[in-house]
Amino acid sequence: MPGYFEIFVARRYLRARRKEVVISVITVISVVGVAAGVMALIIALAVNNGFHNTLQRNLLGAMADISVQSKGTEGIEKWEDLARRIAQVPHVTAVSPTLYSPVFLSGPIMSQGGIVKGVNISSELRISDTLRHLKQGSVDRLRNPDGGLPGIILGSRLAEDIGMPLNSQVTVVSPQGELTPFGPRPSIRRFRVVGIFESGFYDIDDRWCFTSLQAAQQALSLQDVVNQIELKIDDLDQAPQIAAAVQKVIGQDYITTTWMERNRQLLNALKMERAVTVVTIGLIELVAALNILITLIMMVMEKYRDIGILSSMGARREQIRNIFMFQGVMIGLVGTVLGLAVGYTLCYFANRYRWIRLDETVYSLSFVPFEPRWLDGLWVSAAAILVSFLATIYPARAATKISPAEVLRYE
Repeated sequence: MPGYFEIFVARRYLRARRKEVVISVITVISVVGVAAGVMALIIALAVNNGFHNTLQRNLLGAMADISVQSKGTEGIEKWEDLARRIAQVPHVTAVSPTLYSPVFLSGPIMSQGGIVKGVNISSELRISDTLRHLKQGSVDRLRNPDGGLPGIILGSRLAEDIGMPLNSQVTVVSPQGELTPFGPRPSIRRFRVVGIFESGFYDIDDRWCFTSLQAAQQALSLQDVVNQIELKIDDLDQAPQIAAAVQKVIGQDYITTTWMERNRQLLNALKMERAVTVVTIGLIELVAALNILITLIMMVMEKYRDIGILSSMGARREQIRNIFMFQGVMIGLVGTVLGLAVGYTLCYFANRYRWIRLDETVYSLSFVPFEPRWLDGLWVSAAAILVSFLATIYPARAATKISPAEVLRYE
């Protein structure tokens, strides 16, 4: 079998007890170095993927994939016709009119600023995952408010901060109220808390609240006007192309923004972090490759006589070279397998049991998410084995230059 001889000798060299204990120690260190590099890269990439995917899920659970806004400040008046035209654009799966406005919410504990989002409930349920999975209450009570008061759904952190449990009454103050001869008069309305949501993203849970579109328009003293039309699409990665198609339909009086544009800084930061992680942790693999290089050089020196004897018995230069190349690749393979096993195992348990907790007010998440991908395991393994192979080239070539006559002359 071609190559069996080289693999057999390489395995014997790695497993044999040698007089040079230092070589054995460096071999173990090389395996551990490769394993540590692979494990660290898998864990670091899993953290990066976890932050990216969790933030994306949480953000898109409450926000739209694409938003349409008017270039002016008067809002969108004939939004029904515009929504029908947008809904006919390919890849647009749902359209929902919304009305955003900053408000001030007053509760028994404290008062706090927030953002009220007036929605068409039926269409919003096709856009938002947040309203479909409330922590408490029911979205149906927005349609049919109890006790005559309009309903409102608060974020979990916002409800805690101002002290508004389910079924309580909260006072909402809007600076955009009725226009008087002395200027706009603040609008003060009371709402009943009919639900509490938790998106998993701290900034949204601490500031946002939902109410019906009609209730929001009344609180803001507006007619049938919205300031955004939100879209859900079937392919998030094609958002820029779909937004361009929507722009052709709506004309120049309106602008479109995608979820990528709204979260550009966050996504760019995660991409930069991923690149820096690969570079910095990749240095561990270079250290492991240096250990492999030293191990093989010392092994060539130790096996000086064995190489000469093998050559005199008919072993070709290619076979001698392959023996030491296989040794380096074996070290890389063993280290890679160990690194993958430990890395994926740690990621599984760290994510399942939420080992690393975070301050939500700083990181917007309560724990570090670990989401390893099998594709990362493939290219990390390939890179580790490639680096291990490259480290074998010099000592393997040095081994082929040993002359049998020079070795046997002194035997």
